[in-house]
Amino acid sequence: MISPGIGFFMAFTALQSEQIASMMDAYLDVNRPPRRIRSELDIGWRIEGQTVYVFEIRPRWDDPSIIKQHDFAKATWVDSIKQWRLYWLRGNKKWYRYDPLPAVGNLQRFLDELKKDPHGCFKG
Repeated sequence: MISPGIGFFMAFTALQSEQIASMMDAYLDVNRPPRRIRSELDIGWRIEGQTVYVFEIRPRWDDPSIIKQHDFAKATWVDSIKQWRLYWLRGNKKWYRYDPLPAVGNLQRFLDELKKDPHGCFKG
């Protein structure tokens, strides 16, 4: 949905970025809300450095002309251990390690956990 950003430091190779984009877009294809409500609620993703963020897209409650993005999950690649570390955003706006599954070897495992959300951490 949202193209990976290219900044001063590029954490992933072009091939890795393409693979991540393909996985993330496939996740969105299956998990986005129905088209009829996407102007009121949608989800998206982005890459910043070595982190993939998943966020909710909504109009601001007091001014629907302003569209806001609210992060709710992230996976950060740690090259030294060849694992993705998983995090969720609490109501206090701080990121916390997702303790039920703190790290995974591939991004698809993160997306599977995100979809199931068995502990209600990501989507409540």
